[in-house]
Amino acid sequence: MPVSMREVAAAASVSIGTVSNVLNAPDKVAPATVHRVHKAIAELGFVRNDAARQLKAGRSRCVGLIVLDVGNPFFTDLARAAERQAAENNLTLLLGTSDDDVAREHMYIETFDEQRVFGVLVSPVGGDLSRLEALHQRGTPVVLVDRNGQDTIFPSVAVDDVAGGALACGHLCETGRRRLAFVGGPRGLHQVADRLRGAREAIAQVPCATLEVIETQSLSVLAGRAAGEEIRRRPASERPDAVFCANDLLAIGILQALTMLGDISVPSDIALIGYDDIDFAQSAVVPLSSISQPSRQLGSSAIELLVDETSRSAQTPPRHVLFQPRLVVRASTAPA
Repeated sequence: MPVSMREVAAAASVSIGTVSNVLNAPDKVAPATVHRVHKAIAELGFVRNDAARQLKAGRSRCVGLIVLDVGNPFFTDLARAAERQAAENNLTLLLGTSDDDVAREHMYIETFDEQRVFGVLVSPVGGDLSRLEALHQRGTPVVLVDRNGQDTIFPSVAVDDVAGGALACGHLCETGRRRLAFVGGPRGLHQVADRLRGAREAIAQVPCATLEVIETQSLSVLAGRAAGEEIRRRPASERPDAVFCANDLLAIGILQALTMLGDISVPSDIALIGYDDIDFAQSAVVPLSSISQPSRQLGSSAIELLVDETSRSAQTPPRHVLFQPRLVVRASTAPA
C-alpha cells in the first residue's frame, strides 16, 4: 500500500499539517523540521498524491500545449522554450500535436479540461475557436500561439506572417525573378493564409510579376517533394523561376525533387525560399534562404502571457505580442 502522509508525520514526530506545509510551503517551517520530514519521506518512500492535491485546489500545475506538428523543428524549439519557462514558474508542460486535424485538437482540449490544467497554449487548426471560448468561460486561461489573436478574446503571441510573406516574395523579385509560385496548405491555416496574403501584396508592387498558388494538403517534406515533382515534370517554359514555400519542410522536399536527377539547378533555374529558418535550412545540399521567426521567444512569451492571464481583470484587455520576421539569405536565392 502507498505510504500515507499520516505515516510520514508519525515517523518525523510532527503533525500532518506540518508535513503538508513542508511539501507546499516549506518557508513556513523551521529548517530542522523540514530536514526531519524529508528524511522520513526518503526512508518511507512516500510519494505525494498530486491528484488529491489538485482536487482540493481545483486546478493543477500543468500547462497543456497543442501544436500543429511536433515533428516540425519550429514547434519543437517552441515547446522546449515553453517548457523551460514553465519550470521557472513551477509549472509542468504537457504536449499534444493536432497534426492539422480539428478532431485531434478538440480531443486534446477536452482532455486538458478534464485534467483541470493550469492553462492551455494552442496553435489553432482553423478559425472556429468556440471550444476554446467554452474552456475560457469555465475559468481555464487560454493563450493563442503562432496565431495573432487581436480579433479574439484571447491573449496571443505570434509573428507578423503577412510581413514575412511580403519579405520572401519581395526578395525573390529583387533577385530578378518574375514567375513566382507559392507552395503551401491547407489554406485554412491562418499562418498559410497570411503568408500567401503577404506574398500577393509584394507581387502587386512589381510590374510583370506573377504568382501561381500550388496548394498542399500538409506542410511536410513529403508534400513538398510531391509539389516539386509536379513542377519538375513541366516543360521549362511553364515552370516558375522562383518558389516561396509556406515553411522550410516544404522547401526541403521541393529541393530534393528538383535536384535529385540533376536536371534542374537551384538557384540558377529556380530560386527557392522557405519559412521558419529551422536548423536544417542552412545545412541543406543547397543552403536554403528562409524567413526567420523567433520560435524560442514565442514559447517563453506564451508562458509569460498565461501566467499574467491568471491575474488579469475582466476590464483589462488581453495582451498581444507580435514579433517581426527576418529575412535570412543563403545560396538558394542567388541572383539570376
